[in-house]
Amino acid sequence: MPRLALYALAVCVLTVAAAVVSFVQGQWIGILWVLMAGLSSNMAWYYLRRAKVQRQRQTAGA
Repeated sequence: MPRLALYALAVCVLTVAAAVVSFVQGQWIGILWVLMAGLSSNMAWYYLRRAKVQRQRQTAGA
């Protein structure tokens, strides 16, 4: 798994936890945490797909 995908996945997990804590405490800032979780999730998927395509190109070219 690419390093950037791992970092993005870690950020996603942490932002989801922050959103849960915010909503439990009754703070509406949790909405921003949910948006950040969505962004980091998309980044993780992007880096995973990019690595997969690069691996396919390497095996097809060899």
